[in-house]
Amino acid sequence: MSRRRAPLAVLSTVIVTAATLTASTAAQAATTTFTPTADTYVDNGSTGTNYGTSGQLGIDNSPIKRTFLKFTVSGITGSVSNAKLRIHTDDVSGAASPNGGTFRAMSNVSWTETAVTWNNQPAIDGATVGSLGSVVRNAWYEVDVTSYVTGNGTYSIGITSSSTDGADYDSRESGSTAPQLVVTDGTIPPPGDPVWVGAGDIADSGSGDTATAALLDNIQGTVWTTGDNVYPDGTASQFNTYYEPTWGRHKARTRPSPGNHDYHTSGATGYYNYFGAQAGPSGRGYYSYDLGNWHIVSLNSNISMSAGSAQEQWLRQDLAASTKPCTAAYWHHPLFTSGANHAPSTATRPLFQALYDANADVVVFGHNHQYERFAPQNPTGGLDNSRGIRTFVAGMGGAGAYGFGTIKPNSEARNTGTQGVLKLTLRSNSFDWQFVPVAGKTYTDSGTTNCH
Repeated sequence: MSRRRAPLAVLSTVIVTAATLTASTAAQAATTTFTPTADTYVDNGSTGTNYGTSGQLGIDNSPIKRTFLKFTVSGITGSVSNAKLRIHTDDVSGAASPNGGTFRAMSNVSWTETAVTWNNQPAIDGATVGSLGSVVRNAWYEVDVTSYVTGNGTYSIGITSSSTDGADYDSRESGSTAPQLVVTDGTIPPPGDPVWVGAGDIADSGSGDTATAALLDNIQGTVWTTGDNVYPDGTASQFNTYYEPTWGRHKARTRPSPGNHDYHTSGATGYYNYFGAQAGPSGRGYYSYDLGNWHIVSLNSNISMSAGSAQEQWLRQDLAASTKPCTAAYWHHPLFTSGANHAPSTATRPLFQALYDANADVVVFGHNHQYERFAPQNPTGGLDNSRGIRTFVAGMGGAGAYGFGTIKPNSEARNTGTQGVLKLTLRSNSFDWQFVPVAGKTYTDSGTTNCH
């Protein structure tokens, strides 16, 4: 059965700047998502009715409807640095409203979901923790509740509306669109070596992206993607339905690249509209940024890559302008792969050649849904331990696994059937790699390579 998901509406746009991507701002904190232990609403038009098992939560001012949420927070070991309440509007026309509600703390945490009615409702008596303006149907919204959720314990939140055109939200009975309390605890560590982590071939109607997103919850640093961010067609709806509830919670620290499935939508408009400025300027699909001692380039293997093309010329100029001692790049279609489903993409060789000419150190691909590590190679695939670029196929982000065909020369490690993320720690003149498997899996791969 496919999951029912939908978009997170933008309440505050996070613009990724160079400062956002430095190691000094990368949080070591852990993020935990809690679902309600109870939720319900009351209606003064039916004063004795309990709505605890309803799939919907209503707020309105005529008739008056009030919603109650209760969360139990546990396992928090440090101070809470951020707490966000995420709620999702129902997928019906009447769910939209010009007023998404006022959210207040409640002192009563003993009420039970199946007992509350209008006649015996708990008081919404605490401080206002946030509010929402207009809301549309079938969308996620966030309210910052950090002022209220300060650590382990039970928390009640009441929602009211001053509008006679009320909003309707999904309850915990709705499954994947149930309310969420996302709590980040821990402290920001001193500046250190940047962490650069990600995968490609990520989000679909299955649960793989949920498992890999859970890994990112506990890994600091900048997130990258090697394309095919969402299946099957990269539409806005698919980004909102599949990607947003999982990897989307790390969107503010993500620097993506596009894949061929993202381009199933004309011009990859779903991809560019979803990621905005984080996908680079002008919707062209290639851009660069710095992390510590590293210069990093995200490239687009879905457009022209030939020698002399706009992208290839830009890449050479970008690399020539860099003053960083180490360089990494990533894109979707692999130049080197042993995967059975997709052969090596020789059209990408001019990009690899430009990187080789600039003494780049590592390139990461996606496209084949598996993990593979190659020894340092030159652009024609020859072993080159002096100037060669180490490459990885990291297509294990959540989509179904692919098999291997004939194993290509210089393939040093490979796995299929284990989803996970590839974590690279970017040292001052080297990098450490680590394959991090999803919960329940045991395959790992790790090592270190010096920069040229």
